[in-house]
Amino acid sequence: MSKETDRITIKGVEIFLMDPPSLEVEWVGMEEPLTQLLAAWSDDGIDPPMQPRILGKPGVGKTSLAITAAKEIKQDLYIFQCTVDTKPDDLIISPVIADNGKIRYVASPLVSAMLRGGVCLLDEGNRMSEKSWASIAPLLDMRRSVYSIVAGVEIKARPEFRICVTMNEDASTFEVPEYIHSRLQPAIHMDYPTREEEFRILRGKLDGPSDELIQHVVDVLQMSHSRDEDLSVRDGLNIARYAHRLLNFYSDMGVHNALDQSIVQITGESRASLDGPKLV
Repeated sequence: MSKETDRITIKGVEIFLMDPPSLEVEWVGMEEPLTQLLAAWSDDGIDPPMQPRILGKPGVGKTSLAITAAKEIKQDLYIFQCTVDTKPDDLIISPVIADNGKIRYVASPLVSAMLRGGVCLLDEGNRMSEKSWASIAPLLDMRRSVYSIVAGVEIKARPEFRICVTMNEDASTFEVPEYIHSRLQPAIHMDYPTREEEFRILRGKLDGPSDELIQHVVDVLQMSHSRDEDLSVRDGLNIARYAHRLLNFYSDMGVHNALDQSIVQITGESRASLDGPKLV
């Protein structure tokens, strides 16, 4: 196998690799899931690393967890976004027409991570069909390889390769086949951040909104969490951003009204219906 910066040749077949995205996140608190993911990926010198699944509601930081863990082990992270339309070729190698009219074989983020010894995050894996999962089943056991029908080659993962799968807890997902489910172990559960962590996350990502506004947003989020509703940190960021912009455009609006209007336009519900605390 010969390697250049952007391509690899396997048994005479030239495969073009994708570059990893440049991702920056600041991980705040929540040390337990990070430690669990790093433990699952650790090398005990006997068995291959494990392939954990990260579970939680949308917006709790599952992707950020994978990004942070990859940086901890100093490996590039590749992300494959799974959908109901994902096909086996999408997961492995896709043929595309090059400028010269010839077929070029392009590796997916997953295969690029395998061949470069990086980390791959299969994001929202329980949106994929069983046929797609079946195509990468050998990667998730002792074989650590996939076979590309399109290119006609077997692709083996480097020893440094790591993988994890995020799964959302909502109704728009498939049941993962048992033979795949048993390979995606351990399960790492992520819950909503604490009040202090949530404030630090929002404060760290937002430059414009005041501490007062962010604290009010955290109050709304925490009330939502206590009622097992779906407002997430992502929702909180959007609520705070839009409320801040409303305050900049309407000088007479006030924090109370800006927050109320932002919640309605971001979530589709009023703050009263969310049972959030009243501002003073």
